[in-house]
Amino acid sequence: MTTFKALPFVLLTLASAAAAQPPARPGEAARSDPSRSVTLSLSEYNRLMDLASRPPQTASAAPVGAVLASADLRVRVDRDTAHGVFSLTGDVLRAGITRVNLVSGATLTEGNADGRPLPLAADGNAHTALLPGPAPFAVTLEWGAPLTFAPGRASFVLPVPPAGTARATIDLPGEQADLHLSAGVITRRSAAGGRTIVDVTLRPGTSAEVWWSMRDSAPVAAAREVRMLADVLTLVTIGDSDVRMAALVDLTVVQGEPRTIEVRLPAGYELAGISGSVIESSEPRDGGVSLTVSDPTVRRHQFLVSLERTLAGGSFTMDTDFIALPGVQRERGEIAIEGLGTLELSAAERTGMHRIDVRELNSALQSLARLPILSAFRYQRSTSTQVALAMDVQRFADAGVLSAVADRAVATTLITAEGRALTEVALHVRNRAQAFLKVTLPPGGTIVSVEVAGEAAKPVVGADGTRVPLLRPGFRPTGVYPVSYVYLHAGAPFARKGELQMALPRMDIPVGLVEWEMFVPDRYAVEAFDGNVINRAVLASAQRKGNKRADQNGIGSGFGSGIAGGASGGVTGGIVGGLRSPGGGGVYMSVIPGALPGQIHGLVKDAAGSPLPGTTIVLDAGSSRQAAVSAGDGTFLISGVPSGTVTATARLNGFVTQSTSFTFDQQPRQIDVVMPVSAADESVTVTGAAPVPAPPMATMLADAQKAEPSQNVINLQRRAAGVLPIRVDVPRAGTSHQFVKPLVVDQEATVSLRYKRR
Repeated sequence: MTTFKALPFVLLTLASAAAAQPPARPGEAARSDPSRSVTLSLSEYNRLMDLASRPPQTASAAPVGAVLASADLRVRVDRDTAHGVFSLTGDVLRAGITRVNLVSGATLTEGNADGRPLPLAADGNAHTALLPGPAPFAVTLEWGAPLTFAPGRASFVLPVPPAGTARATIDLPGEQADLHLSAGVITRRSAAGGRTIVDVTLRPGTSAEVWWSMRDSAPVAAAREVRMLADVLTLVTIGDSDVRMAALVDLTVVQGEPRTIEVRLPAGYELAGISGSVIESSEPRDGGVSLTVSDPTVRRHQFLVSLERTLAGGSFTMDTDFIALPGVQRERGEIAIEGLGTLELSAAERTGMHRIDVRELNSALQSLARLPILSAFRYQRSTSTQVALAMDVQRFADAGVLSAVADRAVATTLITAEGRALTEVALHVRNRAQAFLKVTLPPGGTIVSVEVAGEAAKPVVGADGTRVPLLRPGFRPTGVYPVSYVYLHAGAPFARKGELQMALPRMDIPVGLVEWEMFVPDRYAVEAFDGNVINRAVLASAQRKGNKRADQNGIGSGFGSGIAGGASGGVTGGIVGGLRSPGGGGVYMSVIPGALPGQIHGLVKDAAGSPLPGTTIVLDAGSSRQAAVSAGDGTFLISGVPSGTVTATARLNGFVTQSTSFTFDQQPRQIDVVMPVSAADESVTVTGAAPVPAPPMATMLADAQKAEPSQNVINLQRRAAGVLPIRVDVPRAGTSHQFVKPLVVDQEATVSLRYKRR
């Protein structure tokens, strides 16, 4: 490489010298010395220039610091000890001092390298040497270990270095020693001079147990009787087409050093696996399995046995026994049974077994279960008893369960003269397992605000709709909590007259009752002529007509004297009763069509028929008390009312307090309260009277056209003015139109309006 780098310099020197000479005269070229000129081809010159321009190559680093090439072991057994010499060779590949792993799990007495003491370091259970490099090395280690004796047998554990090849020569006492290895291959065996010499090839890095039979007078330790105690925790899982059994065995050694543990398996099951840090190997036996432990001196062994049994699908009856350990002095255990799907389990107890509460099970067994525990048992087995169960399993088809439901939804829509609509939907949600509420907005709709349990939240927009996050099941609150969202919908501007179609979003949870209030600018006269919602004024008129018919037929003469149903109760499905106070007030109750059980809905008015907002309605049902305040249209709703005798009281300053008692049986009811003006502080308890006659239908429809906005409209106007992240010129004066729709399940609430400029 040096010659190539100097070549350009030589060529340039020759070229300069040739240029400096004067031009040759004619005839002198033939007389020039040919040894002073060099002639190269162009390709050869380019190759030499390319070689000269290449950078010098750097030496590559070794992938590992050192390698252990081979290990030769020479072991000799004398009386109760085994000692030997390990000869290790290898190479240090990197410069400097390198830590080289030599052997693990060994008791070393001395170590040297090239006749000098070897610097050794202990890293946990491993011995490492600090060697310089790069250079080859040869290390000699002296090792020793005690022998373990059993009747007719002796053994020791031989550590094996992690070398490329590992060979050992073992010198044993006796000429008929039958030597065995747990890991490795015996390549040669010879006997001479009262000793047996065995050459073996070992598995690198894996300790090997060496044992042999004792047929001479070598000292043998006195055998001690093995005594053990066992605790067995069994989990039985009933699947669709199989039964799985997992047994956690906790074995305590009281006396002796057992090398093997016998386990008897239940009939009809197939062994799926055995796991445990103490288990070295397992060998199937007739009706069971024999386990070999890695360290017989350990006083406690834990392992897990898994079994499987295939069955036909559907209902079945089977007798099953459980895992047993025949060699133990005492065995006690617990059994837990869990099932996949909807099923009914009947388990008959046998001798030595008794049923317990699932809450009494061991915590380790409860942690194994992944399904609800159906039944639990505890037993204590002796050598003469057998633990078994007779199980009768009846499986049922799966039925759908509502993961979330909304008791009530209140929608408020503000319509501007430009045709834009701002809508707020407030729901009272009961959530069991649903993470999101899927909302399908009308075309062109955009969500601008979301609140969940009184805190702001961020919706997720997807290709198939918008998702409003719900509280995680099991998180606060545990009962009903509010969820609300506000969205903006762009529509066509109002003309002088025309028609307008409005729709609420489709939600993927059932809603018990949807109440929809639509606020239209004052300069437009609006009339609803089509849709799947019910005008609240028409519904209230039909309910009052039902009250009147019930009184004429003598159905329900007193509100507090009892509950009666009437077939002629009109569209309300039956009138329960009606009362009126002597001062012109009264309380009327009827069934709410399509409402949810446990709900009481009502309307509070004065003697002239005008709604009374701000009225406090208190329901006392034993130790439970619930209260509500009437809205701007005089309506109120109380959910979750318990069954039994309920006392309803309506209070408002300046009006006569109305109170009544009745029996509530979870059937949804409506209470209409008429409160006369009081000249002084007085309270009236309703006991029985005729109902107030309902106004005619024409009057109700006229009142609906002149309805004042509720508090919901006022609140939404305030939010649009200063809280929402958008600017919307909502109307400040207008007319409210109120609609209801019971039991909405994955559908839109729609209404068609006909409008005309005033």
